[in-house]
Amino acid sequence: MGSGYLLFQSSSEYYLCEAKWSNEKYAPSFKEHLEVSRMSSGFPTLALVLLMGVDNTATNEAFDWAADVPDIVCASGVIAHFLNDIASYKLGKTKKDVASSVECYMKENLVGGQEAIVAISALAEDAWRMINRACMEIEPALLPAAQLVVNLTRTLEVIYLGGRDGYTFGGDLKGLIAALFLKPIYVV
Repeated sequence: MGSGYLLFQSSSEYYLCEAKWSNEKYAPSFKEHLEVSRMSSGFPTLALVLLMGVDNTATNEAFDWAADVPDIVCASGVIAHFLNDIASYKLGKTKKDVASSVECYMKENLVGGQEAIVAISALAEDAWRMINRACMEIEPALLPAAQLVVNLTRTLEVIYLGGRDGYTFGGDLKGLIAALFLKPIYVV
């Protein structure tokens, strides 16, 4: 079977783990949460899907690279989940939600919400450093594929700008998108 299939199967196992945590009202340790959430963020699967839409970049080598969940893809998954968890924590949660990384960090380190958000934001910055380091060390043939993943990760910083959840509440992004693409600024 292809590595993409194995990644999809692996992702399903992580989703199932989160579902079990939710049903059993289990509060994982921060480390447990991180191990599962970087994959359940959907980013590793999305990295493969992203490559499908690109002509010259979508080589077999690039697909195998993305399916192996290298540091760039893994760190992107961490960033995706951390930014989402910070925004979700600020909005509040429902009874069925799994404990977020913010809540796991608070419980494990006996700190308040704001302190946990600061610490998790610092961990997201560390993930960006991992991405930058990996981009400098990657094989040149894989750099275009890596750049696609990095650019997608960059969009997360816009979607979750200022701790807002632009993914769930897309209306927040409407003005920004209009400003970028529909209302040009002419430079003389």
